[in-house]
Amino acid sequence: MLEVVARHPHAHSILSAALRPQGAPSHAYLFHGPAGAGKQDAARAFAAELLAEGATDPANARRRALDGVHPDLTWVRPSGAAEMLVADIEEPVIGAATRTPFEARRRVFVIEGADTMNDQAANKLLKTLEEPPPFAHLVLLTNRLGNILPTIRSRTQLVRFEAATPDELSNRLQTRHGVPPLTADAAARLALGDAERALALALAEGPSLRDTAERYARAALHAQLSERPHVRLLDLAKARGDIAATAVAEQIAANAELLPDREARRAKREGETAGKRAHRRAHAATIDHGLQLVGLWLRDVAVTKDGAPELIHHVDRAEQVAADAQETPASTNKLRDAVGLVEEARTMQILNPSEELALEALASKLERTLRG
Repeated sequence: MLEVVARHPHAHSILSAALRPQGAPSHAYLFHGPAGAGKQDAARAFAAELLAEGATDPANARRRALDGVHPDLTWVRPSGAAEMLVADIEEPVIGAATRTPFEARRRVFVIEGADTMNDQAANKLLKTLEEPPPFAHLVLLTNRLGNILPTIRSRTQLVRFEAATPDELSNRLQTRHGVPPLTADAAARLALGDAERALALALAEGPSLRDTAERYARAALHAQLSERPHVRLLDLAKARGDIAATAVAEQIAANAELLPDREARRAKREGETAGKRAHRRAHAATIDHGLQLVGLWLRDVAVTKDGAPELIHHVDRAEQVAADAQETPASTNKLRDAVGLVEEARTMQILNPSEELALEALASKLERTLRG
């Protein structure tokens, strides 16, 4: 357990103090920190220790918990397109927490994406947090602590996980995945401490997303919006959404083959809804990540124009960044204003029903800001 949190001093001190022989675990924890910091691994290892305590075969109980097949471990993920639904926690967590454990002394509930709970879901969970059964332990995970309702935060013990440094992320990409050094350095810097994003940027569709974001940013910098750079980002988002929906459909179909006819038909109907949600999540996440990369390109142009090229994130495309800094008539203040417009668009993406219109409008705003 402790080796999982060895590089996270705060998490190490709190979780080690909760374990036997001297420790007494809290009823609820809130693991917070950037994506890829190790919260999921730590939650599974912590749950394994809690469920192994008092077991007739602790090693077996620990192994099953780590494998995710222990009957007293419940792992919940958001099923909504952009939020956790009430149904995600009502029976799996709130209802199940009232029932005694199957075989262990405890029941452990891990809730990923706790920041995506809407008010209704959060308020339902609140009662369980306020009056938990003595055998129930909840572990909430979030990448965005600021989005957790204060009423939830105040009833959990906060456990902080640190972001990996760019050097650590780069080394991980090179040694574990064989990513070339310069590409690994760029992906690590562009990930802003998010290990999952660093991996996504370095492999698979990551280079394509980077190219798409770069074209979008440079089209605004050089007044080339006739190329309609937003269309390529939308196409990439749709393709990723299709892949996510297909994966859900295939999983539902495989599961349905093992069910009686009536339940199989119900599972397939529910699977259609789940596929649409998966498509929407992947689609929205791709656009958000693409916009983040657009902003980082403009930011790199700004710091280069300011005479600090050593601070850029796109270290593998330093020549292109330098060329943009030299050729653009925009001042560094205008470039920073443009970065602000991108961040505003990322925030508004959740509320805007027309992504194509929003992306096209943003490109026009960027051009006007950058070209005066």
